[in-house]
Amino acid sequence: MTEQTYLNIAVLTISDTRSEETDTSGHYLVEAVTDAGHRIADKQIVVDDVYKIRAVTSAWIADENIHAIVTTGGTGFSGRDSTPEAMSVLFDKHVEGFGEVFRAISLEEIGVSTIQSRALAGLANNTVIFCVPGSTGACKTAWNNIIEKQLNSAYRPCNFVGHLTEKWTK
Repeated sequence: MTEQTYLNIAVLTISDTRSEETDTSGHYLVEAVTDAGHRIADKQIVVDDVYKIRAVTSAWIADENIHAIVTTGGTGFSGRDSTPEAMSVLFDKHVEGFGEVFRAISLEEIGVSTIQSRALAGLANNTVIFCVPGSTGACKTAWNNIIEKQLNSAYRPCNFVGHLTEKWTK
């Protein structure tokens, strides 16, 4: 059996209304990350502004000690939802399957309302970035069914850990 490799993961809540006290989604992700044995490298809340989102995320992508980023919020269709526009240009490679699988699982939970989710993921500088909707339920769906497994070095047949640990060997 392969020993688990633990990662440094940053959590970003994207919201115009959430504060540290009301950020249930961000708090859930922090707890889920640490329960899985990983370390929280940073946690921030940023308003839903393309350039502020990119500024925080770009700094984390450049940090060789951060291997993964999970964002929550800004993936819908309302006027200020801009996570996909902010993040997709930062990706070296898009992980198209993430959004597809998230919506497929979510379909069973919330029905066709899942079509309004623009969840996405990608790789940038050997950092995997998962962008999920802002509800705590959506964060649980994404973490429990997809993200946790893909950040587990023992998960087979494949996971992202090998790509992320390349940062350590650069």
